[in-house]
Amino acid sequence: MDDHNKNISIIGIGNLLMGDEGFGVHVIRYLEKRFVFPHSVRLVDCGTAGIYMAPVFEQAKIAMVVDAAGIEGEPGQVIRLDHTGMCGRQIQSSMSPHQIGVLEVLEICRLRGNLPELIEFFLVIPFDIEPGIELSSVVAPRVREVSDMIVSRLRDMGLEIKDA
Repeated sequence: MDDHNKNISIIGIGNLLMGDEGFGVHVIRYLEKRFVFPHSVRLVDCGTAGIYMAPVFEQAKIAMVVDAAGIEGEPGQVIRLDHTGMCGRQIQSSMSPHQIGVLEVLEICRLRGNLPELIEFFLVIPFDIEPGIELSSVVAPRVREVSDMIVSRLRDMGLEIKDA
């Protein structure tokens, strides 16, 4: 597939000050340090941007979202879902009832007619979301695992991803 016709956004979501909640941002930083991506791939640290994430999604043909999510399973477990699978689950994707989560942002994009053609989620179940800047020993090894999954997925799409 010709990568010049794609606009792929790898979107890391999370709060770096809340332990494992910062997982998505840690993955973006890992990818930035270890790989060189074609111009058609954007690495985006959305942090806790809430509704301000909408333009990132709306400008992408393909969106790969990396986040920690309160979902049933074992802490440290990695779950990969497409948009349909994500919408069918009970997932806590925002730290506070006052924040808007990624699913709500995607619904807004859909209502505006600007949803990416493909949305994939790479989620980890957090172990510790208490204040702190480090990932727990349970979740930290998943940064490399999820990064490798994303790079593999992009290569499967025909993109050339080089080691930095």
